[in-house]
Amino acid sequence: MAIVEVKVPDIGDFDEVAVIEVMVKVGDAVRLEQSLVTVESDKASMEIPSSAAGVVKDIRVALGSKVKEGSVLLLLETSGEAVAAIPAQVGLATVAPAPEIAPAVVAAAPAVLAGPVELRVPDIGDFKDVTVIEVFVKPGDSVKVEQSIITVESDKASMEIPASAAGVVKELKVKLGDKVNMGDLLAVLETMGGAPAAVPSAAPTAASVAVPSPQVGTPVATLAIVASVPAHLPGGAPVGLPHASPSVRKFARELGVPLQEVKGSGMKGRITEADVQAFTRSVMSGAVQTQAVAVQSKSAAGTDGAGLGLLPWPVVDFAKFGPIERKDRSRIKKISAANLHRNWVMIPHVTNHDDADITDLEAFRVATNKEHEKSGIKVTMLAFLIKACVAALKKFPDFNASIDGEQLVLKQYFHIGFAADTPNGLMVPVIRDADKKGIFQISQEMSELAKKARDGKLSPAEMSGAGFTISSLGGIGGRYFTPIINAPEVAILGVCKSTMEPVWDGKAFQPRLMLPLSLSWDHRVIDGASAARFNVYLSQILGDFRRILL
Repeated sequence: MAIVEVKVPDIGDFDEVAVIEVMVKVGDAVRLEQSLVTVESDKASMEIPSSAAGVVKDIRVALGSKVKEGSVLLLLETSGEAVAAIPAQVGLATVAPAPEIAPAVVAAAPAVLAGPVELRVPDIGDFKDVTVIEVFVKPGDSVKVEQSIITVESDKASMEIPASAAGVVKELKVKLGDKVNMGDLLAVLETMGGAPAAVPSAAPTAASVAVPSPQVGTPVATLAIVASVPAHLPGGAPVGLPHASPSVRKFARELGVPLQEVKGSGMKGRITEADVQAFTRSVMSGAVQTQAVAVQSKSAAGTDGAGLGLLPWPVVDFAKFGPIERKDRSRIKKISAANLHRNWVMIPHVTNHDDADITDLEAFRVATNKEHEKSGIKVTMLAFLIKACVAALKKFPDFNASIDGEQLVLKQYFHIGFAADTPNGLMVPVIRDADKKGIFQISQEMSELAKKARDGKLSPAEMSGAGFTISSLGGIGGRYFTPIINAPEVAILGVCKSTMEPVWDGKAFQPRLMLPLSLSWDHRVIDGASAARFNVYLSQILGDFRRILL
Protein backbone atom coordinates (compact mmCIF):
# COMPACT_ATOMS: atom_id res chain seq x y z
CA MET A 1 0.00 0.00 0.00
CA ALA A 2 1.09 3.56 -0.65
CA ILE A 3 -0.25 6.95 0.42
CA VAL A 4 -0.70 9.41 -2.45
CA GLU A 5 -1.36 13.12 -2.12
CA VAL A 6 -3.92 14.48 -4.59
CA LYS A 7 -3.24 18.15 -5.24
CA VAL A 8 -4.88 20.99 -7.14
CA PRO A 9 -3.47 21.06 -10.68
CA ASP A 10 -2.77 24.12 -12.81
CA ILE A 11 -6.05 26.06 -13.02
CA GLY A 12 -4.83 28.94 -15.12
CA ASP A 13 -4.16 32.36 -13.64
CA PHE A 14 -6.72 32.02 -10.87
CA ASP A 15 -4.87 32.75 -7.62
CA GLU A 16 -7.24 31.29 -5.04
CA VAL A 17 -10.60 29.62 -5.61
CA ALA A 18 -13.21 28.54 -3.07
CA VAL A 19 -14.25 24.94 -2.48
CA ILE A 20 -18.03 24.89 -2.93
CA GLU A 21 -18.62 21.14 -2.97
CA VAL A 22 -16.82 18.10 -1.52
CA MET A 23 -17.99 14.93 -3.27
CA VAL A 24 -16.21 12.26 -1.22
CA LYS A 25 -15.65 11.38 2.43
CA VAL A 26 -13.07 9.43 4.40
CA GLY A 27 -13.36 5.71 3.63
CA ASP A 28 -14.78 6.17 0.14
CA ALA A 29 -13.21 4.21 -2.71
CA VAL A 30 -12.53 6.52 -5.64
CA ARG A 31 -11.80 5.72 -9.26
CA LEU A 32 -9.29 7.33 -11.56
CA GLU A 33 -10.80 10.57 -12.92
CA GLN A 34 -13.64 10.55 -10.36
CA SER A 35 -14.55 14.12 -9.35
CA LEU A 36 -13.41 14.94 -5.83
CA VAL A 37 -14.31 18.60 -5.23
CA THR A 38 -15.86 21.53 -7.07
CA VAL A 39 -14.09 24.90 -6.88
CA GLU A 40 -15.33 28.28 -8.01
CA SER A 41 -13.95 31.70 -8.87
CA ASP A 42 -16.15 34.74 -9.50
CA LYS A 43 -16.70 33.70 -13.13
CA ALA A 44 -16.06 29.98 -13.45
CA SER A 45 -16.56 26.70 -11.62
CA MET A 46 -14.66 23.47 -12.14
CA GLU A 47 -14.55 19.93 -10.84
CA ILE A 48 -11.18 18.50 -9.88
CA PRO A 49 -10.85 14.76 -10.64
CA SER A 50 -8.66 12.21 -8.91
CA SER A 51 -5.26 11.41 -10.39
CA ALA A 52 -5.27 7.94 -8.84
CA ALA A 53 -7.58 5.17 -7.68
CA GLY A 54 -7.72 4.21 -4.03
CA VAL A 55 -9.42 4.73 -0.68
CA VAL A 56 -9.75 8.19 0.90
CA LYS A 57 -7.69 8.25 4.11
CA ASP A 58 -7.84 11.96 4.93
CA ILE A 59 -9.54 15.05 3.46
CA ARG A 60 -7.51 18.25 3.76
CA VAL A 61 -10.17 20.76 2.57
CA ALA A 62 -13.67 21.75 3.65
CA LEU A 63 -16.52 23.79 2.21
CA GLY A 64 -15.39 27.40 1.92
CA SER A 65 -11.67 26.56 1.95
CA LYS A 66 -9.48 28.60 -0.40
CA VAL A 67 -7.17 26.52 -2.57
CA LYS A 68 -4.70 27.14 -5.39
CA GLU A 69 -2.33 25.18 -7.57
CA GLY A 70 -0.42 22.68 -5.44
CA SER A 71 -2.83 22.69 -2.48
CA VAL A 72 -3.36 19.18 -1.06
CA LEU A 73 -6.98 18.07 -1.41
CA LEU A 74 -6.82 14.61 0.18
CA LEU A 75 -4.72 11.53 0.84
CA LEU A 76 -5.43 8.29 -1.01
CA GLU A 77 -4.31 4.82 0.00
CA THR A 78 -3.46 3.10 -3.28
CA SER A 79 -2.46 -0.45 -4.11
CA GLY A 80 1.15 0.64 -4.35
CA GLU A 81 1.34 0.73 -8.11
CA ALA A 82 2.36 3.78 -10.08
CA VAL A 83 -0.28 6.46 -10.22
CA ALA A 84 -2.12 6.02 -13.48
CA ALA A 85 -2.15 8.84 -15.95
CA ILE A 86 -5.50 10.38 -16.74
CA PRO A 87 -6.35 9.87 -20.40
CA ALA A 88 -5.77 12.83 -22.68
CA GLN A 89 -9.48 13.30 -23.22
CA VAL A 90 -11.98 14.00 -20.45
CA GLY A 91 -15.53 14.23 -21.60
CA LEU A 92 -15.51 16.59 -24.58
CA ALA A 93 -12.37 18.45 -23.52
CA THR A 94 -8.84 17.59 -24.59
CA VAL A 95 -5.55 18.11 -22.83
CA ALA A 96 -3.95 21.43 -23.64
CA PRO A 97 -0.48 22.47 -22.47
CA ALA A 98 -1.53 26.09 -21.87
CA PRO A 99 -5.24 26.26 -21.05
CA GLU A 100 -6.71 29.68 -21.59
CA ILE A 101 -9.45 31.41 -23.49
CA ALA A 102 -7.93 33.32 -26.32
CA PRO A 103 -9.01 36.91 -26.84
CA ALA A 104 -12.23 37.08 -28.82
CA VAL A 105 -11.76 37.58 -32.55
CA VAL A 106 -12.18 41.27 -33.29
CA ALA A 107 -12.82 42.82 -36.67
CA ALA A 108 -9.79 44.56 -38.06
CA ALA A 109 -10.18 48.26 -37.44
CA PRO A 110 -7.86 51.21 -36.92
CA ALA A 111 -6.53 51.07 -33.39
CA VAL A 112 -7.35 54.66 -32.58
CA LEU A 113 -10.71 55.15 -34.25
CA ALA A 114 -14.17 54.53 -32.85
CA GLY A 115 -16.34 52.08 -34.73
CA PRO A 116 -18.06 48.73 -34.69
CA VAL A 117 -16.28 45.79 -33.03
CA GLU A 118 -17.32 42.18 -33.53
CA LEU A 119 -17.42 39.92 -30.48
CA ARG A 120 -16.93 36.28 -31.38
CA VAL A 121 -16.75 32.98 -29.53
CA PRO A 122 -13.14 32.47 -28.36
CA ASP A 123 -11.23 29.20 -28.29
CA ILE A 124 -13.20 26.87 -25.98
CA GLY A 125 -11.21 23.72 -26.63
CA ASP A 126 -12.73 20.87 -28.63
CA PHE A 127 -16.32 21.67 -27.70
CA LYS A 128 -18.56 21.73 -30.77
CA ASP A 129 -22.05 23.15 -31.13
CA VAL A 130 -22.45 24.36 -27.56
CA THR A 131 -25.86 25.75 -26.65
CA VAL A 132 -26.52 29.35 -25.63
CA ILE A 133 -28.45 29.04 -22.36
CA GLU A 134 -28.21 32.60 -21.04
CA VAL A 135 -27.93 36.00 -22.73
CA PHE A 136 -26.94 38.79 -20.35
CA VAL A 137 -27.20 41.82 -22.66
CA LYS A 138 -29.53 43.36 -25.23
CA PRO A 139 -29.14 46.01 -27.95
CA GLY A 140 -28.48 49.41 -26.39
CA ASP A 141 -26.76 48.03 -23.28
CA SER A 142 -23.35 49.38 -22.29
CA VAL A 143 -20.81 46.66 -21.56
CA LYS A 144 -17.38 46.73 -19.96
CA VAL A 145 -14.31 44.72 -20.82
CA GLU A 146 -14.60 41.19 -19.34
CA GLN A 147 -18.31 41.61 -18.64
CA SER A 148 -20.12 38.33 -19.29
CA ILE A 149 -22.12 38.39 -22.52
CA ILE A 150 -23.59 34.88 -22.72
CA THR A 151 -23.41 31.50 -21.02
CA VAL A 152 -22.91 28.40 -23.17
CA GLU A 153 -23.27 24.77 -22.19
CA SER A 154 -22.24 21.41 -23.53
CA ASP A 155 -23.37 18.09 -22.10
CA LYS A 156 -20.70 18.32 -19.39
CA ALA A 157 -19.68 21.94 -18.98
CA SER A 158 -21.02 25.45 -18.84
CA MET A 159 -19.07 28.68 -19.11
CA GLU A 160 -19.60 32.41 -19.36
CA ILE A 161 -18.08 34.19 -22.36
CA PRO A 162 -16.85 37.73 -21.59
CA ALA A 163 -16.64 40.79 -23.82
CA SER A 164 -13.24 41.59 -25.25
CA ALA A 165 -14.03 45.29 -25.62
CA ALA A 166 -16.10 48.00 -24.00
CA GLY A 167 -18.91 49.77 -25.81
CA VAL A 168 -22.64 49.77 -26.56
CA VAL A 169 -24.35 46.70 -27.99
CA LYS A 170 -25.39 47.64 -31.52
CA GLU A 171 -26.54 44.21 -32.69
CA LEU A 172 -27.04 40.90 -30.90
CA LYS A 173 -26.41 37.94 -33.19
CA VAL A 174 -27.42 35.05 -30.90
CA LYS A 175 -30.46 34.07 -28.88
CA LEU A 176 -31.38 31.39 -26.33
CA GLY A 177 -31.07 27.91 -27.76
CA ASP A 178 -28.65 28.80 -30.57
CA LYS A 179 -25.70 26.48 -31.21
CA VAL A 180 -22.34 28.23 -31.45
CA ASN A 181 -18.73 27.30 -32.14
CA MET A 182 -15.36 29.03 -31.96
CA GLY A 183 -15.34 32.11 -34.16
CA ASP A 184 -19.12 32.51 -34.37
CA LEU A 185 -20.32 36.12 -34.17
CA LEU A 186 -22.03 36.96 -30.87
CA ALA A 187 -22.59 40.70 -31.03
CA VAL A 188 -21.49 43.94 -32.62
CA LEU A 189 -20.34 46.73 -30.29
CA GLU A 190 -20.12 50.42 -31.04
CA THR A 191 -16.91 51.45 -29.25
CA MET A 192 -15.97 54.84 -27.92
CA GLY A 193 -12.58 54.90 -29.60
CA GLY A 194 -9.23 53.20 -29.17
CA ALA A 195 -8.31 49.58 -29.70
CA PRO A 196 -10.51 47.07 -27.91
CA ALA A 197 -8.85 45.56 -24.89
CA ALA A 198 -8.28 41.84 -25.03
CA VAL A 199 -9.75 39.62 -22.36
CA PRO A 200 -6.95 38.36 -20.10
CA SER A 201 -5.81 34.84 -20.76
CA ALA A 202 -7.07 33.79 -17.35
CA ALA A 203 -10.69 34.03 -18.46
CA PRO A 204 -12.80 30.91 -17.69
CA THR A 205 -12.09 28.00 -19.97
CA ALA A 206 -13.58 24.63 -20.71
CA ALA A 207 -10.31 23.15 -21.94
CA SER A 208 -8.72 20.41 -19.87
CA VAL A 209 -5.40 21.08 -18.22
CA ALA A 210 -2.51 18.60 -18.29
CA VAL A 211 -0.15 19.01 -15.36
CA PRO A 212 2.19 16.80 -13.37
CA SER A 213 0.60 15.14 -10.39
CA PRO A 214 2.31 14.69 -7.02
CA GLN A 215 5.32 12.40 -7.07
CA VAL A 216 5.17 9.87 -4.23
CA GLY A 217 7.94 7.43 -5.03
CA THR A 218 6.30 6.75 -8.40
CA PRO A 219 6.55 8.12 -11.92
CA VAL A 220 5.01 11.51 -12.62
CA ALA A 221 1.32 11.21 -13.55
CA THR A 222 -1.00 13.45 -15.52
CA LEU A 223 -3.97 15.18 -13.91
CA ALA A 224 -6.77 16.74 -15.94
CA ILE A 225 -9.31 19.31 -14.89
CA VAL A 226 -12.47 20.44 -16.61
CA ALA A 227 -13.30 24.08 -15.91
CA SER A 228 -17.03 23.76 -15.92
CA VAL A 229 -20.17 23.35 -13.92
CA PRO A 230 -21.30 19.76 -14.49
CA ALA A 231 -23.88 20.19 -11.76
CA HIS A 232 -26.76 19.40 -14.03
CA LEU A 233 -27.48 16.50 -16.29
CA PRO A 234 -29.31 17.80 -19.38
CA GLY A 235 -32.72 16.26 -19.47
CA GLY A 236 -32.37 14.97 -15.92
CA ALA A 237 -32.56 16.19 -12.34
CA PRO A 238 -29.90 18.48 -10.89
CA VAL A 239 -26.96 16.72 -9.26
CA GLY A 240 -24.96 18.42 -6.51
CA LEU A 241 -25.03 22.15 -7.20
CA PRO A 242 -28.16 23.98 -8.39
CA HIS A 243 -28.28 24.45 -12.15
CA ALA A 244 -27.11 28.08 -12.33
CA SER A 245 -24.15 30.03 -13.60
CA PRO A 246 -21.41 31.20 -11.20
CA SER A 247 -22.61 34.81 -11.41
CA VAL A 248 -26.18 33.79 -10.47
CA ARG A 249 -24.92 31.68 -7.57
CA LYS A 250 -22.82 34.62 -6.36
CA PHE A 251 -25.88 36.90 -6.63
CA ALA A 252 -27.94 34.40 -4.62
CA ARG A 253 -25.27 34.19 -1.90
CA GLU A 254 -25.26 38.00 -1.55
CA LEU A 255 -29.04 37.95 -1.01
CA GLY A 256 -28.97 34.90 1.26
CA VAL A 257 -31.19 32.93 -1.12
CA PRO A 258 -31.06 29.09 -0.90
CA LEU A 259 -30.70 28.21 -4.58
CA GLN A 260 -31.87 24.63 -4.06
CA GLU A 261 -35.31 26.03 -3.22
CA VAL A 262 -35.54 28.25 -6.32
CA LYS A 263 -37.35 26.93 -9.39
CA GLY A 264 -35.49 27.74 -12.58
CA SER A 265 -37.30 29.20 -15.57
CA GLY A 266 -34.36 29.02 -18.00
CA MET A 267 -33.51 26.32 -20.47
CA LYS A 268 -33.42 22.83 -18.91
CA GLY A 269 -34.63 24.32 -15.64
CA ARG A 270 -31.66 26.65 -15.29
CA ILE A 271 -31.96 29.27 -12.52
CA THR A 272 -31.62 32.84 -13.76
CA GLU A 273 -31.03 36.10 -11.93
CA ALA A 274 -34.71 36.95 -12.48
CA ASP A 275 -35.69 33.69 -10.72
CA VAL A 276 -33.58 34.67 -7.68
CA GLN A 277 -35.17 38.13 -7.59
CA ALA A 278 -38.68 36.67 -7.90
CA PHE A 279 -37.98 34.21 -5.06
CA THR A 280 -36.73 37.05 -2.85
CA ARG A 281 -39.86 39.12 -3.53
CA SER A 282 -42.05 36.12 -2.71
CA VAL A 283 -40.28 35.54 0.60
CA MET A 284 -40.46 39.21 1.58
CA SER A 285 -44.18 39.37 0.76
CA GLY A 286 -44.90 36.24 2.78
CA ALA A 287 -46.11 34.22 -0.21
CA VAL A 288 -43.19 31.79 0.15
CA GLN A 289 -41.35 30.54 3.22
CA THR A 290 -37.83 29.12 3.07
CA GLN A 291 -37.32 25.65 4.49
CA ALA A 292 -35.11 27.00 7.29
CA VAL A 293 -37.75 29.50 8.40
CA ALA A 294 -40.50 26.89 8.11
CA VAL A 295 -38.58 24.56 10.43
CA GLN A 296 -37.98 27.38 12.92
CA SER A 297 -41.62 28.45 12.87
CA LYS A 298 -42.83 24.89 13.31
CA SER A 299 -40.40 24.36 16.16
CA ALA A 300 -41.49 27.58 17.89
CA ALA A 301 -45.19 26.82 17.40
CA GLY A 302 -44.81 23.34 18.83
CA THR A 303 -42.78 24.33 21.88
CA ASP A 304 -44.84 23.76 25.01
CA GLY A 305 -42.01 23.55 27.57
CA ALA A 306 -42.08 19.77 27.84
CA GLY A 307 -38.89 19.48 25.82
CA LEU A 308 -37.09 21.59 28.45
CA GLY A 309 -38.40 19.48 31.31
CA LEU A 310 -41.02 22.11 32.19
CA LEU A 311 -44.74 21.80 32.76
CA PRO A 312 -46.77 21.79 29.51
CA TRP A 313 -48.12 25.14 28.34
CA PRO A 314 -51.65 25.65 29.72
CA VAL A 315 -54.50 25.07 27.26
CA VAL A 316 -57.42 27.35 28.10
CA ASP A 317 -60.85 27.88 26.54
CA PHE A 318 -60.79 31.66 26.76
CA ALA A 319 -64.25 32.01 25.22
CA LYS A 320 -65.93 30.67 28.33
CA PHE A 321 -64.79 33.75 30.25
CA GLY A 322 -66.15 36.28 27.78
CA PRO A 323 -66.03 37.56 24.17
CA ILE A 324 -62.73 37.03 22.33
CA GLU A 325 -61.27 37.72 18.90
CA ARG A 326 -58.57 35.71 17.15
CA LYS A 327 -56.13 37.00 14.57
CA ASP A 328 -53.02 35.55 12.99
CA ARG A 329 -49.63 36.87 13.96
CA SER A 330 -47.78 38.58 11.11
CA ARG A 331 -45.16 36.62 9.22
CA ILE A 332 -42.38 38.82 10.62
CA LYS A 333 -43.54 38.27 14.20
CA LYS A 334 -43.65 34.51 13.67
CA ILE A 335 -40.08 34.54 12.39
CA SER A 336 -38.95 36.89 15.18
CA ALA A 337 -40.63 34.74 17.83
CA ALA A 338 -38.62 31.66 16.86
CA ASN A 339 -35.32 33.58 16.90
CA LEU A 340 -36.03 35.51 20.09
CA HIS A 341 -37.09 32.34 21.91
CA ARG A 342 -33.89 30.54 20.87
CA ASN A 343 -31.69 33.51 21.80
CA TRP A 344 -33.26 34.03 25.21
CA VAL A 345 -33.05 30.33 26.12
CA MET A 346 -29.55 29.63 24.77
CA ILE A 347 -27.68 32.86 25.59
CA PRO A 348 -26.89 33.67 29.26
CA HIS A 349 -28.05 37.29 29.20
CA VAL A 350 -26.85 39.92 31.65
CA THR A 351 -27.89 43.59 31.37
CA ASN A 352 -26.01 46.65 32.66
CA HIS A 353 -27.90 49.94 32.99
CA ASP A 354 -26.28 53.36 32.89
CA ASP A 355 -27.00 57.02 32.03
CA ALA A 356 -25.09 59.19 29.56
CA ASP A 357 -25.05 62.98 29.72
CA ILE A 358 -25.93 64.09 26.16
CA THR A 359 -26.69 67.76 26.93
CA ASP A 360 -23.90 69.17 24.77
CA LEU A 361 -24.30 66.51 22.06
CA GLU A 362 -28.01 67.23 21.72
CA ALA A 363 -27.31 70.97 21.43
CA PHE A 364 -24.77 70.23 18.72
CA ARG A 365 -27.23 67.94 16.91
CA VAL A 366 -29.97 70.62 16.92
CA ALA A 367 -27.54 73.29 15.68
CA THR A 368 -26.25 70.97 12.95
CA ASN A 369 -29.75 70.30 11.66
CA LYS A 370 -30.47 74.04 11.53
CA GLU A 371 -27.28 74.74 9.60
CA HIS A 372 -27.99 71.98 7.07
CA GLU A 373 -31.74 72.37 6.90
CA LYS A 374 -31.69 72.76 3.11
CA SER A 375 -29.84 69.45 2.61
CA GLY A 376 -32.98 67.50 3.46
CA ILE A 377 -31.01 65.17 5.75
CA LYS A 378 -32.07 65.13 9.38
CA VAL A 379 -29.38 64.02 11.81
CA THR A 380 -30.75 61.88 14.63
CA MET A 381 -29.23 60.97 17.97
CA LEU A 382 -29.11 57.35 16.78
CA ALA A 383 -26.55 58.31 14.12
CA PHE A 384 -24.25 59.67 16.85
CA LEU A 385 -24.89 56.52 18.89
CA ILE A 386 -23.77 54.35 15.99
CA LYS A 387 -20.50 56.27 15.65
CA ALA A 388 -19.98 56.17 19.41
CA CYS A 389 -20.60 52.40 19.49
CA VAL A 390 -18.06 51.88 16.71
CA ALA A 391 -15.44 53.67 18.82
CA ALA A 392 -16.37 51.53 21.84
CA LEU A 393 -16.24 48.32 19.76
CA LYS A 394 -12.73 49.22 18.58
CA LYS A 395 -11.61 49.67 22.19
CA PHE A 396 -13.45 46.52 23.39
CA PRO A 397 -13.30 44.07 20.44
CA ASP A 398 -14.96 41.21 22.36
CA PHE A 399 -18.28 43.04 21.95
CA ASN A 400 -17.90 42.77 18.16
CA ALA A 401 -17.35 39.01 18.26
CA SER A 402 -19.23 35.74 17.76
CA ILE A 403 -18.85 32.25 19.19
CA ASP A 404 -17.90 29.55 16.67
CA GLY A 405 -17.51 26.23 18.48
CA GLU A 406 -14.58 26.57 20.85
CA GLN A 407 -13.29 29.68 19.11
CA LEU A 408 -14.14 33.35 19.28
CA VAL A 409 -14.47 35.14 15.93
CA LEU A 410 -13.26 38.74 16.29
CA LYS A 411 -14.62 40.81 13.39
CA GLN A 412 -12.43 43.41 11.75
CA TYR A 413 -15.44 45.16 10.20
CA PHE A 414 -18.04 47.34 11.90
CA HIS A 415 -21.57 46.63 10.65
CA ILE A 416 -24.19 48.04 13.04
CA GLY A 417 -27.80 46.86 13.07
CA PHE A 418 -30.60 49.12 14.29
CA ALA A 419 -34.07 47.93 15.23
CA ALA A 420 -36.81 49.51 13.11
CA ASP A 421 -40.44 49.48 14.20
CA THR A 422 -42.78 48.65 11.30
CA PRO A 423 -46.53 47.99 11.02
CA ASN A 424 -45.76 44.29 10.56
CA GLY A 425 -43.26 43.95 13.39
CA LEU A 426 -39.64 44.54 14.30
CA MET A 427 -36.97 44.52 11.57
CA VAL A 428 -33.22 45.12 11.88
CA PRO A 429 -31.55 46.85 8.90
CA VAL A 430 -27.74 47.03 8.94
CA ILE A 431 -25.44 50.01 8.37
CA ARG A 432 -22.34 48.48 6.80
CA ASP A 433 -18.81 49.81 7.43
CA ALA A 434 -20.09 52.44 9.84
CA ASP A 435 -16.49 53.21 10.79
CA LYS A 436 -15.88 54.56 7.27
CA LYS A 437 -18.96 56.80 7.12
CA GLY A 438 -19.79 60.20 8.51
CA ILE A 439 -22.83 61.25 10.53
CA PHE A 440 -24.68 62.63 7.50
CA GLN A 441 -24.14 59.51 5.40
CA ILE A 442 -25.24 57.28 8.28
CA SER A 443 -28.34 59.42 8.86
CA GLN A 444 -29.27 59.27 5.18
CA GLU A 445 -28.77 55.47 4.99
CA MET A 446 -30.79 54.98 8.18
CA SER A 447 -33.66 57.01 6.75
CA GLU A 448 -33.63 55.04 3.49
CA LEU A 449 -33.40 51.64 5.21
CA ALA A 450 -36.13 52.52 7.73
CA LYS A 451 -38.46 53.52 4.88
CA LYS A 452 -37.75 50.27 3.05
CA ALA A 453 -38.46 48.38 6.29
CA ARG A 454 -41.83 50.11 6.72
CA ASP A 455 -42.68 49.39 3.07
CA GLY A 456 -41.66 45.74 3.42
CA LYS A 457 -38.95 46.11 0.77
CA LEU A 458 -35.83 45.26 2.76
CA SER A 459 -33.75 42.50 1.16
CA PRO A 460 -32.17 39.72 3.27
CA ALA A 461 -28.74 41.17 2.45
CA GLU A 462 -29.75 44.50 4.04
CA MET A 463 -30.61 42.70 7.29
CA SER A 464 -27.55 40.46 7.60
CA GLY A 465 -23.94 40.78 8.68
CA ALA A 466 -24.33 42.95 11.79
CA GLY A 467 -21.72 42.58 14.52
CA PHE A 468 -23.57 44.72 17.08
CA THR A 469 -27.16 45.99 17.32
CA ILE A 470 -28.83 49.07 18.80
CA SER A 471 -32.49 48.97 19.84
CA SER A 472 -33.79 52.48 20.42
CA LEU A 473 -37.10 53.33 22.10
CA GLY A 474 -36.15 57.00 22.37
CA GLY A 475 -39.08 58.21 20.33
CA ILE A 476 -41.58 56.32 22.49
CA GLY A 477 -40.55 56.46 26.12
CA GLY A 478 -39.54 54.21 28.97
CA ARG A 479 -36.54 54.18 31.24
CA TYR A 480 -34.62 50.89 31.04
CA PHE A 481 -35.26 47.47 29.52
CA THR A 482 -33.48 44.20 28.72
CA PRO A 483 -32.93 43.89 24.97
CA ILE A 484 -32.50 40.32 23.71
CA ILE A 485 -29.19 39.64 21.97
CA ASN A 486 -29.48 39.03 18.25
CA ALA A 487 -27.47 35.80 17.71
CA PRO A 488 -24.79 35.22 16.61
CA GLU A 489 -23.88 38.61 18.07
CA VAL A 490 -22.79 38.75 21.72
CA ALA A 491 -24.13 42.16 22.76
CA ILE A 492 -26.92 44.64 22.09
CA LEU A 493 -27.48 48.21 23.29
CA GLY A 494 -30.95 49.35 24.36
CA VAL A 495 -31.68 53.08 24.45
CA CYS A 496 -34.72 54.81 25.97
CA LYS A 497 -36.05 58.36 25.96
CA SER A 498 -33.70 61.03 27.32
CA THR A 499 -34.95 63.19 30.20
CA MET A 500 -33.80 66.42 31.83
CA GLU A 501 -32.52 65.69 35.36
CA PRO A 502 -30.70 67.57 38.13
CA VAL A 503 -27.06 66.43 38.22
CA TRP A 504 -24.60 67.42 40.96
CA ASP A 505 -21.48 69.07 39.50
CA GLY A 506 -19.60 69.31 42.80
CA LYS A 507 -21.03 72.72 43.71
CA ALA A 508 -24.67 72.67 42.72
CA PHE A 509 -27.30 70.71 40.88
CA GLN A 510 -27.37 71.48 37.15
CA PRO A 511 -30.10 70.55 34.64
CA ARG A 512 -28.60 67.93 32.32
CA LEU A 513 -30.15 65.83 29.53
CA MET A 514 -29.59 62.17 30.48
CA LEU A 515 -29.89 59.23 28.09
CA PRO A 516 -30.70 55.80 29.65
CA LEU A 517 -28.53 52.97 28.31
CA SER A 518 -29.21 49.23 28.70
CA LEU A 519 -26.40 46.95 27.54
CA SER A 520 -27.21 43.23 27.29
CA TRP A 521 -24.23 40.91 26.88
CA ASP A 522 -23.42 37.22 26.54
CA HIS A 523 -21.78 36.01 29.75
CA ARG A 524 -19.98 33.23 27.84
CA VAL A 525 -17.86 35.87 26.12
CA ILE A 526 -18.03 39.01 28.26
CA ASP A 527 -17.71 39.53 32.02
CA GLY A 528 -19.26 42.19 34.21
CA ALA A 529 -16.12 44.32 34.49
CA SER A 530 -15.75 44.56 30.71
CA ALA A 531 -19.43 45.45 30.32
CA ALA A 532 -19.14 48.20 32.94
CA ARG A 533 -16.06 49.62 31.21
CA PHE A 534 -17.83 49.52 27.84
CA ASN A 535 -20.78 51.50 29.20
CA VAL A 536 -18.53 54.02 30.96
CA TYR A 537 -16.45 54.57 27.81
CA LEU A 538 -19.58 54.89 25.66
CA SER A 539 -21.03 57.44 28.09
CA GLN A 540 -17.79 59.44 28.03
CA ILE A 541 -17.89 59.67 24.23
CA LEU A 542 -21.54 60.72 24.23
CA GLY A 543 -20.74 63.29 26.92
CA ASP A 544 -17.91 64.79 24.89
CA PHE A 545 -17.95 63.65 21.27
CA ARG A 546 -14.45 65.03 20.71
CA ARG A 547 -13.15 61.89 22.46
CA ILE A 548 -14.05 59.92 19.33
CA LEU A 549 -11.02 61.51 17.66
CA LEU A 550 -8.60 60.22 20.29
